[in-house]
Amino acid sequence: MIYKTGKEWLSAPHKRVALFGMSGLGKTFLSSMLRETGDWFHYSVDYRIGTRYMGERITDNFKRHAMQVPLLRELLMTDSVYIASNITFENLAPLSTYLGKPGDPAQGGLDFDEYMKRQNQHRAAEIAAMLDTGHFIERAQDIYGYDHFICDTSGSVCEVVDPDNSDDPVLKAMEDRMLMVWIKGSDDHTAELVHRFDKAPKPMYYQPDFLRAAWREYTDKHPAPVNPDAFIRWTYARALAHRQPRYAAMAQRGITVTAEEVTAVRDASDFTELVARAIDRKE
Repeated sequence: MIYKTGKEWLSAPHKRVALFGMSGLGKTFLSSMLRETGDWFHYSVDYRIGTRYMGERITDNFKRHAMQVPLLRELLMTDSVYIASNITFENLAPLSTYLGKPGDPAQGGLDFDEYMKRQNQHRAAEIAAMLDTGHFIERAQDIYGYDHFICDTSGSVCEVVDPDNSDDPVLKAMEDRMLMVWIKGSDDHTAELVHRFDKAPKPMYYQPDFLRAAWREYTDKHPAPVNPDAFIRWTYARALAHRQPRYAAMAQRGITVTAEEVTAVRDASDFTELVARAIDRKE
């Protein structure tokens, strides 16, 4: 780890952290809170994916649908309207909409092959966005004068790395430049996330082998046409269970804090103290 003790972390003139774990446990909450202090640069991996690496694909998808409307088609063909996504750190809906859900097109689903194609595009984009972190650490300090840096990773980061490979390029880039911090949820948190997802199912990225196996199992039990929301609801809890050991393996390269500890953080000082305790706890 780049900080060997809590004392070393607290006295470090440049604090660099990568938060990872299930979506909904506080990564973006902490990152936004630190950004608002004016002392921390907030690098959102999902935002980078949706703007730098998937932005054109997202916009082209909007245009593809707009071309089916005669009025919009005419305006697009004469460059009379401009269509773009408006992704923010807090609103990633354009990226989620592009990823989509597999299933019956009449119910808003995608053909499974097209869905897998978009999943693969996301995988490549997420790896690239993670490898961009070093550039943004330098950029944040050289251009904007930020001494501290927080990387708000995607919940799917554990799916695009090999946690058991000591030479995994993405993990090496992370641990060489930042302190890796796993926000670990409890069984109660998992149940709450499943409940929340069940009320408003959203597209996600999944590890390809896991996703193909889930699709085969689901379609064997549920005849076509597949309801897209029903499939991703069925898959979500399985995905969380699939990710947990992968997060735990990643955490061997860094430290672990609990979601309960994160909820007690009220300001930047609380955060730095929490990290210091977690470093010393590991030692």
